[in-house]
Amino acid sequence: LHARYVLNLLHETRKHLKQLPNISYVSTCYSEEVTVCGDLHGQLDDLFLIFYKNGLPSPSKSYVFNGDFVDRGKQSLEILVILFTFLLIYPKEVHLNRGNHEDHMVNLRYGFTKEVMQKYKVHGKKILRMFQNVF
Repeated sequence: LHARYVLNLLHETRKHLKQLPNISYVSTCYSEEVTVCGDLHGQLDDLFLIFYKNGLPSPSKSYVFNGDFVDRGKQSLEILVILFTFLLIYPKEVHLNRGNHEDHMVNLRYGFTKEVMQKYKVHGKKILRMFQNVF
């Protein structure tokens, strides 16, 4: 995805998240279900498997993602692009909680920083700063 679109997505995501409270309450009833996921760690195939087995986020399919989206795996950036896009499309059905890997120092050690800089050589620093700001 072109850097301009990534930066635009990050800007819109940040704007949306700033309007939310620090704690999100998700409730359901017997006729609805919420899929809770955690620790994707850059494994895009795991996210695709979750969507394959449970369905894509939609007005009738809610998700809570409990952080640790990045680091270790090679496709952290793609996971964030997908999750942030679904968050903006379905803000009442997609909930993202920050994990300990959504932190600048952890990203330096476990690979997200390197991944962004390799994929976006020209605009990598700007994209990375914006990711940190969204985190």
